[in-house]
Amino acid sequence: MAIQRMDNVGIVVEDMDAAVAFFVELGLELEGRTEVQGLFADQCTGLDGVRCEIAMVRTPDGHSRLELARYHSPAATAGPRNPPHNVLGTHRVMFAVDDIKDTVARLRPHGAELLGEIARFEDSYLLCYVRGPEGIIVGLAEQLG
Repeated sequence: MAIQRMDNVGIVVEDMDAAVAFFVELGLELEGRTEVQGLFADQCTGLDGVRCEIAMVRTPDGHSRLELARYHSPAATAGPRNPPHNVLGTHRVMFAVDDIKDTVARLRPHGAELLGEIARFEDSYLLCYVRGPEGIIVGLAEQLG
């Protein structure tokens, strides 16, 4: 049996408001926020006593979503802060944008920092990685022509 679709990508955050503001500024739309807890949450995550705030944001086309999660209990564990992009298991989310320079400029007040620089791939794309709140690596791609 084949999968039906990719439903969402989950990202654990410490500051939910900052993470939501960052992704809304990027252009995602907040679907809603809620809290999850109880037996189903414990069973699903393999943790005990889960109490977690969830915010779901989606792309304007409605096809992709991020689930931002802030754990109240058990407390989230910290991994290495701001690892380089080539660390095994590092997560990165990529978005297509209309104007990469404008997007980076709008995200800077929300803590975004370029990992390198905006690079040109042939005559096809401008690409870059920015590190956002919680060290989240976000790829941006502007198609040329």
